[in-house]
Amino acid sequence: MSSSPTSLTPSKERWVLLTLAGIQLTHILDFMVMMPLGPQFTELFRISDAEFGALVSAYTFAAGVSGLMASAYLDRIDRKRLLLGLYVLFTLATVACASAQTYSWLMVARIAAGLFGGILTALSHTIVGDLIPFERRGQAMGVVMASFSVSTVAGVPLGLALAARWGWHAPFWMLSMMCVGFWIVAWATLPSIKDHLGHPERGSVWREIAVTVQHTNHLWAFLLTAVNMMAGFVMIPYITIYMRHNVGLTMEEIPYLYLAGGLCTLVTARWIGRLSDRHGKPKIYRVLSLLTIPPMLALTHMPAVSLWIAVPVNAVLFVVLSGRMIPMMAMLTAAAQPQRRGTFMALNAAVQSLSMGVAAFLGGILISRNAQDQVVGYGLTGWVGVAAIVTTLWLVNRVIMHQNMPPAPPPVKA
Repeated sequence: MSSSPTSLTPSKERWVLLTLAGIQLTHILDFMVMMPLGPQFTELFRISDAEFGALVSAYTFAAGVSGLMASAYLDRIDRKRLLLGLYVLFTLATVACASAQTYSWLMVARIAAGLFGGILTALSHTIVGDLIPFERRGQAMGVVMASFSVSTVAGVPLGLALAARWGWHAPFWMLSMMCVGFWIVAWATLPSIKDHLGHPERGSVWREIAVTVQHTNHLWAFLLTAVNMMAGFVMIPYITIYMRHNVGLTMEEIPYLYLAGGLCTLVTARWIGRLSDRHGKPKIYRVLSLLTIPPMLALTHMPAVSLWIAVPVNAVLFVVLSGRMIPMMAMLTAAAQPQRRGTFMALNAAVQSLSMGVAAFLGGILISRNAQDQVVGYGLTGWVGVAAIVTTLWLVNRVIMHQNMPPAPPPVKA
């Protein structure tokens, strides 16, 4: 039985969103836990910062490739069946990460995790677009994307604690067990989603992809996604390394950065979603983009300071940088026709992942180490991020001009 936005009761809708948030949690945590482990990987495997950047980029490049592959069939299969199948493969890839013994083995496992996990984000966002009406979609995206906050509040500090006690393999074993639990929940709670099937006018697979990418608004949306991800991921993977070697924080203090940042984003994610629904997604996106610039420059140029200064700067950056994704994804779900939404979101996920990989790789090239083992060039990554943010302020206007979106409802008067 297919489901539509009008067929879900409020209770079922909440379960769908919480289930998707749980799946997103494991996917994001799988990616996030790598970055604070950077100092351990560089010392254990005797690799450079650029080689660590390649390890991060390999995951996102693989996710980009899987997005391109998935775009050929995402709109031709029941969304629930596809999600459950991909999640099984992602779980097995995570087990391979937990079993890795060498840099090469870990690289292969990360590529596999990216291939199967990368499309989960696009599929989750597609399901939100299928089931949740546009006027509530900003708040719904806030719920699903709060998984980023939860991963930083609980997942990353817990992963670091497990790594400190039992080695870096432990966080991936924990993640594998979480995946099994959330798969069972998804099987039990998600409805079958088939409304996108059965369109007689649908052409061949490659024709559908061609039609999707030829749409002018889609091209602007893809470009917005690429530049938006470039803004953050040119500097995010190296925060821990910079904080450890330049700012002077200890490995015991690093988890507090992620704990504070995650707590703040957990509180603000749904609030940002509601503001997006009330005042308009483009307006909130622009405001958050401008608010991202000061903490980004402050963090990437930070001298040796105490934990009490580093934590609030990092927390503000987490809030505004991740908060921008909520109105942006709500806008993008409305950029395609419902029968092509899966193809569009899969292609957009591919663009997102590939641009993250390019940004992380570029960041690794821009930074280096001096004789005192301090990071040199990290401030340059901040300026590259600012340039990308400024560019998105123009790009979001281009996407709006080509989108047929309902206007934002007027603010509710007290």
